[in-house]
Amino acid sequence: MMQDTHISLAHGNGGRYMRELIEEIFARYLANPDLDVQADAVSIELNGGDVLFTTDGFTVQPLEFPGGNIGSLAVHGTTNDLAVAGAIPKYLSLNAFIEEGMEIVILERIIKTLAETAAEIGVKVVCGDTKVLRRGEGGGLYLATTGIGIRQGQVMSMKNIKHGDAIIVSGPVGDHGIAVMLAREEFGLRGDIQSDAASVLNLTTAALNHEGLRFMRDPTRGGIATVCCEMHRATGMGVRLSEKTLPVRDPVQSVCEILGYDPMYLACEGRVVAVVDPAESEALLSTWHELEEGVGAAIIGQIDSNIPYVLMETDIGGERILEELEDDPLPRIC
Repeated sequence: MMQDTHISLAHGNGGRYMRELIEEIFARYLANPDLDVQADAVSIELNGGDVLFTTDGFTVQPLEFPGGNIGSLAVHGTTNDLAVAGAIPKYLSLNAFIEEGMEIVILERIIKTLAETAAEIGVKVVCGDTKVLRRGEGGGLYLATTGIGIRQGQVMSMKNIKHGDAIIVSGPVGDHGIAVMLAREEFGLRGDIQSDAASVLNLTTAALNHEGLRFMRDPTRGGIATVCCEMHRATGMGVRLSEKTLPVRDPVQSVCEILGYDPMYLACEGRVVAVVDPAESEALLSTWHELEEGVGAAIIGQIDSNIPYVLMETDIGGERILEELEDDPLPRIC
């Protein structure tokens, strides 16, 4: 029986303490028929199809924030990468890098949430590893995940994008970035903004039914502006956006104005940016509006081969160019 209240280096030495940590926290919450905590490799059933494979790391600070924690974020972040690529997530691996001195009750709470999030999506954690870092060498807990899924529709690629295509976002932007920032209490600001961290699988599955769908991406680090800059670089075509139609919640906008942040560059963890044939843009928008996850969806711009940059048309009738992100406005956000 595990009696410790904080992580020690002994929890990473391969002996009894490490075994108890794995058995009483990780295996306890992640247990499923495919998880073998003693094996060096596992077999998985994929039932044919085109296999998609992704990997990610998570270093958010603080570890727990309004609307989630690093555990739920790791599951959502990895499975969302598969979902926007047109896949159904099936399996995850999990690597936990735990700092010496971390409270075990917090670790247990995070892993419990991770397991619940995976179960809600229908994805299984089938293998993993733990390492303990010396005190001061980590931020309490780092997680690294790998995800495997089966493609369920057409290939999502920026190569599919054409002049005139519409750009749609599935809901308000910037919630995650501002929620995590407020949780740090660095600026003396408080608020009840919740992270948008959530699965986008329902959104992407619905979008795949539209033949005019060209491309999807989840706008995490760097936000929507970074996705648009990537599309510009990949296609050679410009992007024209409208600030009037960009969905931003009033509290998020207020914090951005106070601190000088631009919502276009803030991380979202439960949103999808879709590029679609303009003839099908309203149909996709209606499809998303019928889903709880997509009630705030909006058409925010279009692909424009006549301009050589990402251009934002402002509320007051002006224009500004959105450059590729250089400085990190909110480090360790996901």
